[in-house]
Amino acid sequence: MGIPFLDLKGQNRALKAEILPLWEEILDSADFVGGKHVSAFEQELAEACSVKHCIAVNSGTDALRFIFHTLGLEPGDEVITVPNTFIATTEAISQAGGKIKFIDVDPHTYNLNPTKLESAITVRTRGIVPVHLYGQPADMDLILAIANKYGLWVVEDACQAHLAEYKRRKVGSIGIAGAFSFYPGKNLGACGEGGAITTNDAELARKARMIRDHGQEKKYHHEMEGYNGRCDVLQAVALRIKLKYLPAWNEARRKNAQRYFDLLQGTDGIVLPKIDRNSLPVFHLFVIQVNKRDAVREALLREDISTGLHYPIPLHLQNAYRCLGYQVGSFPVAETCAEKILSLPMFPELTQEQLHKICSSLKRILKET
Repeated sequence: MGIPFLDLKGQNRALKAEILPLWEEILDSADFVGGKHVSAFEQELAEACSVKHCIAVNSGTDALRFIFHTLGLEPGDEVITVPNTFIATTEAISQAGGKIKFIDVDPHTYNLNPTKLESAITVRTRGIVPVHLYGQPADMDLILAIANKYGLWVVEDACQAHLAEYKRRKVGSIGIAGAFSFYPGKNLGACGEGGAITTNDAELARKARMIRDHGQEKKYHHEMEGYNGRCDVLQAVALRIKLKYLPAWNEARRKNAQRYFDLLQGTDGIVLPKIDRNSLPVFHLFVIQVNKRDAVREALLREDISTGLHYPIPLHLQNAYRCLGYQVGSFPVAETCAEKILSLPMFPELTQEQLHKICSSLKRILKET
């Protein structure tokens, strides 16, 4: 039997006995939108993230988009972020009315490089969106210091970093707001789509709640145009159950990552992730760099070991952003990483036997490639 990149089926089997009775209760009551389970999940996640407010929404993309709407982005307002992220980060900026401005990333952590920030700031810059990529927090102190110097807000894209910590502060609690995704493959994954906004700003939370629900605080009293971006009850129930296990799952991911480090350290041809000493990552992904990446990936697949690519084409080189005028060479670190990165299997239930097989196969393939 092969080694999957991610094993959701095993997790689902383990939790089925807890989730299904509550889903049956919801089916019987027909209370599918809002209510006690959504409110309880929001409170529980707020406590887990050490924030005052949590707003459950339909996706991580909605979480980002709604934050930007609450912050009042206007056409031409620039928002600085990175090109080596999923397009949801930048879609949300554009769809909320902002203009995307990319800067390059740190070659070791793959996160936003704060030394590139000041030269990118103009009179039109409104904010900065660091992405806590692969589950490791960005260098938030330097980012916030520069943001404060220029009067900018910082929104954390924490969609891959559930309960990760930067200097013992939970991500999603450090900037003005944080966005989380509960896409099924995330550390905290729904049984479908889901997302959340976290913040300590009461007014931002109030506006975000209205925006997710057609611009209303009270039914049929619309203060603004909004969206249908609510989190449904079936997902909230599943997420409440999974949230109880998330700390243990994250710890299992960290142990799996340490085993990768132990088994692959010093191997010629592999660049291992570098962990910032100020962060406690949650290893949503374990990403290495190798030469001849595509050939290595195909060889692993022939041995029934599945891998992933996150992300093979930087956003500034995507057709969707040709209008921004970037070219090959605009962000050399992100481009070089995109050619070499390879995501190894990573999930809490990975066994020691599987980890040994992955690493031994990878070492042998690198010698032969």
